[in-house]
Amino acid sequence: MARRALLRDANGQGIDDAVVLWFPGPASATGEDVAEFHVHGGRAVLASLFAALSGIENLRAAEPGEFTRRAFENGKLDLTEAEGLDDLIHADTDRQRRQALRQLKGMLGDRARDWRAAIIEASALIEAGIDFSDEGDVPAELIAPALTKVKALLTEIKDVLAAQGQAERLREGLVVAIAGPPNVGKSTLINQLARREVAIVSPHAGTTRDIIEVQLDLDGYPVTVIDTAGIRETDDPVEQEGVRRARARAADADLVLWLADADGGTIAHQGDAPVWLVHNKIDLVGGSRAAGAAREFRISARRGDGLSDLISALVGFAQDFFGTIEGGLITRERQRRLLGDAVVALERSLAAIGQGEELAAEDLRSAAMSLGRLLGRVDVEDILDVIFREFCIGK
Repeated sequence: MARRALLRDANGQGIDDAVVLWFPGPASATGEDVAEFHVHGGRAVLASLFAALSGIENLRAAEPGEFTRRAFENGKLDLTEAEGLDDLIHADTDRQRRQALRQLKGMLGDRARDWRAAIIEASALIEAGIDFSDEGDVPAELIAPALTKVKALLTEIKDVLAAQGQAERLREGLVVAIAGPPNVGKSTLINQLARREVAIVSPHAGTTRDIIEVQLDLDGYPVTVIDTAGIRETDDPVEQEGVRRARARAADADLVLWLADADGGTIAHQGDAPVWLVHNKIDLVGGSRAAGAAREFRISARRGDGLSDLISALVGFAQDFFGTIEGGLITRERQRRLLGDAVVALERSLAAIGQGEELAAEDLRSAAMSLGRLLGRVDVEDILDVIFREFCIGK
């Protein structure tokens, strides 16, 4: 329900002409009664409104994440959806936004709930077999379908874990380091890529002493470009520290652009990341010699010559790096770890079935517990509910 209203303080003084929205629980986003004030954003308006609200008894400012926490506690969101909401808030690119929205809509949570329900059903079958162990062939008839469920689940979860983690990488972004000797135009290049002045450009070698980072959106892919200090031998202790940091940061990057002069230069980088040789300042040398190797480029960072080819190559690298992410389920290490715990428990249950149904049932409970932690819903009574509902034990 929406209504236009004049907000007043305790003394009846007007604060703002606002729109007030009322969301009665449990139909609200948090599951509780929620009122929203849509006010004009001036600092004086906000200050007066907060002052008036703070004077109301038992009213306080929300803590960070409290509304999402209440939505989770009231069953409006599971933990994977809450993580998706956090990713959506912090999404910098359109691809990150789409991935976060899929998570918020329950892409992983729905699958995990289905997996957990199937594990609980399998566990109920095995525990029913234990309770009916004196009924001849009844236990075997119950355990066989339980094993079928567990094997199918194990294969499905393993397939999800076997993915290359593209969704996790998309959330974190691609890191590209610009490295090379001093005074080859690294700062000029990062300014061109960022389309603004983020680094000091000077004809004097050694100007960049620390790491400069710029966040870019390349065709929807999040890319962090790093401008590092020129790598050379020096007696200056400050520059030495800059060179040390440059080497360390380049070693951790996903891709290194090694800048060299237009008429030569060799790569002096050690690390596992691929390295592209970029000849800069082609506007200062004669001729228009083409680049040599497939990952060799000739540019003028000052004039912009060749930059479109370099950027197109970076987009292509990002596409290969992130791969197909539309169906990615796992976006965080926490999710991967708990799914891994569930797989280990399922494997133990299959190995234990010949040693005793009690051990297999306990391992299935562990697997269900891991998925419950993934969702933030852990209730050991679920297994008992299924047993009583499906098999009428104790009737």
